[in-house]
Amino acid sequence: MIKHILLAAALAVTLAPAVNAQPKTTRIVVSFTSGGPVDSVARTLSEQLGKELGRTVIIDNKPGANGAIGAVDVMKSAPDGSTLWFTSVGAAAINSSLYEKLPYDMQRDFAPVSLVVNNVELLVTQQSNPAKDAAEFVAATKKRSDPTAMGSSGTGSIPHLAIEQLSDSTGAKLLHVPYKGAAPAITDLMGGQISGFFGDVPGLLGHLQGGRLKALGVASSKRHPSLPDVKTLEEQGIKGVDTNNWYALYAPAKTPPEVIEALNKALRNTLANAGVRDKLLKAGTEPAPSTPQELAAIQKRDTEKWAKLIRAKNIKAD
Repeated sequence: MIKHILLAAALAVTLAPAVNAQPKTTRIVVSFTSGGPVDSVARTLSEQLGKELGRTVIIDNKPGANGAIGAVDVMKSAPDGSTLWFTSVGAAAINSSLYEKLPYDMQRDFAPVSLVVNNVELLVTQQSNPAKDAAEFVAATKKRSDPTAMGSSGTGSIPHLAIEQLSDSTGAKLLHVPYKGAAPAITDLMGGQISGFFGDVPGLLGHLQGGRLKALGVASSKRHPSLPDVKTLEEQGIKGVDTNNWYALYAPAKTPPEVIEALNKALRNTLANAGVRDKLLKAGTEPAPSTPQELAAIQKRDTEKWAKLIRAKNIKAD
């Protein structure tokens, strides 16, 4: 009997390190190219998040297929906290309505960790445009016989959906012009080829500060902390344009609850760090940590909201 007890004890000691082993590194897969806004937020978090987790955090860019390449990489990874997915709302809550078939399913393949930041959309135009705000911009579109051209970063993107919401809300005659990303759309806006653009505040802040673009209104329920003098669209009498290109962190499905809890706590502490928080706010993005349950609710709400609009407008991915 004693021999069996000692053997069991020895076996337990042998297995304990494997059972309790923690990953030495955490790889955060970003579904976008290096240097872009999502990547920039991930890199702003990585060092402090590594300190909170007690391990090295590596950023791994896997762009392509509207986020699907990164998603598939993560969903096939071990559910132990060693691989996470950092993505914007598009891949998490819009793609399922844009594409007939996706290689991943948000409910089946991923476990929410936390919302990370909010990125509301800002309506901008070139400096030469006489409109002082969104209300004047809309009024001018109604006086023209031809629709007013507005660019977006791509079909089905948050900027595109904001254009559709603006048209529905105001009756403005708008022509959607899709681009392959925000940068070429902004270039054409400054050159006068298009008249308006909705974009994330972080991607527009430098152009506003440099006097190259003019802010007309924020598509949110409250003003943006980086642009306190810019009224919301709702303040200007334009309702129903409520867009948020949020970024969030997910783990593979079947990741244990205690691992999710530890990741959530580490992220919350990271976003509470003064240096990290100040850097994000200076860049124009708003830290917005949540519980996993709150992220799941936000994802569900936005999936349903954007699906309804996409179906009504018969929007199809390019």
